[in-house]
Amino acid sequence: MRLLVHVTIESNDYNILEAADGDEAWAMITFHKPSLVILDIQMPGRNGLEILGSIKSDPSLKGTRVILLTAKALEAELVAGMTAAADFMMTKPFSPLDLLTRVEQALRL
Repeated sequence: MRLLVHVTIESNDYNILEAADGDEAWAMITFHKPSLVILDIQMPGRNGLEILGSIKSDPSLKGTRVILLTAKALEAELVAGMTAAADFMMTKPFSPLDLLTRVEQALRL
């Protein structure tokens, strides 16, 4: 999934960083302070919802946009993601064009 996301949005316009798990993702987020983060709700270590909550509670990350990915269209996960203030939620599988569109929309917010 990380490879699909990377290949889909790779361009000269974006600097893409990848993390193997939630703990590594959080370390990278706090160090790099990215404009946009794409998180999988079910990634190992800290899950996407935990990291989203940390992003939203950290004043230094106030402008960071978040797209949450989920493998399940479970209503509870969708509600949790929106309640935690994700900018967009996407259910896997999704088309590369849909992902690219969401990335562009999130960066315009």
